[in-house]
Amino acid sequence: MNKISKLICTILVVAMALALAACGSSKVNLQILDTEYALEDYAIAVSKENTELLGNINAALKELEANGTKKAIVDKYISGVEHSLKFQENVAADAPTLTMATNAAFPPYEYYEGGKIVGIDAEMAAAIADILGMKLVIEDTEFGSIVGGVQSGKYDIGMAGMSVTEERMQSVNFSDTYATGIQSVIVKEGSSIKSVDDLYADGATYVVGVQQDTTGDIYCTGDFGEERVIRFAKGADAVQALVTGKVDCVIIDNEPAKSFVEANNK
Repeated sequence: MNKISKLICTILVVAMALALAACGSSKVNLQILDTEYALEDYAIAVSKENTELLGNINAALKELEANGTKKAIVDKYISGVEHSLKFQENVAADAPTLTMATNAAFPPYEYYEGGKIVGIDAEMAAAIADILGMKLVIEDTEFGSIVGGVQSGKYDIGMAGMSVTEERMQSVNFSDTYATGIQSVIVKEGSSIKSVDDLYADGATYVVGVQQDTTGDIYCTGDFGEERVIRFAKGADAVQALVTGKVDCVIIDNEPAKSFVEANNK
């Protein structure tokens, strides 16, 4: 090979390396469709045997609604409006515990910040515990084990952006609604999925990513069949699968969807 040939080869190798690097670093932006997939109510799961606790929680929720605490908590995590409310600061040392099961991977309802579980559900539960004179203990667990844990008495309550469904009501009771959730669809920018209707179109084969055992999982499996749904332990894992092309869209609650899209598009 002469010097010119070697130079040409070197140029080609460098060009290929640069092309591969560019491909590897290409940014995949995400967006949320304008059309919602489903509308649902969030409530607190309580054992069917613990009717006294259920009544006390409903009374506490009414109080938090009346005094503006519920709105302040929601506004903090949805609109970024800080509040000065303090929770669980004057709990008696011998106060009974209120054990809450959650899945702390569902911002802004529950997620980790500085090693602590925070979010709408965490603060709402703390405010309820204050009214009931109880010490709140939050247990992070798999979403799919929450209802069973509450049913068996392992946990007192379940709060995890949990929708009220007929299936879940067979195992536990639910409190009054404390929030309304929208199931939204996340897609890549430029996706051929332009609206929710595209998922139902004749011959559609789009694969949907969901968080396992959530209502998104339940609804999508019923609507599109097992072959078009891939389940993930966490919503963030489903979103990563969308970025890498393993699924065509992700269906999840609108507030976490906004958090995931914002984090990805930074």
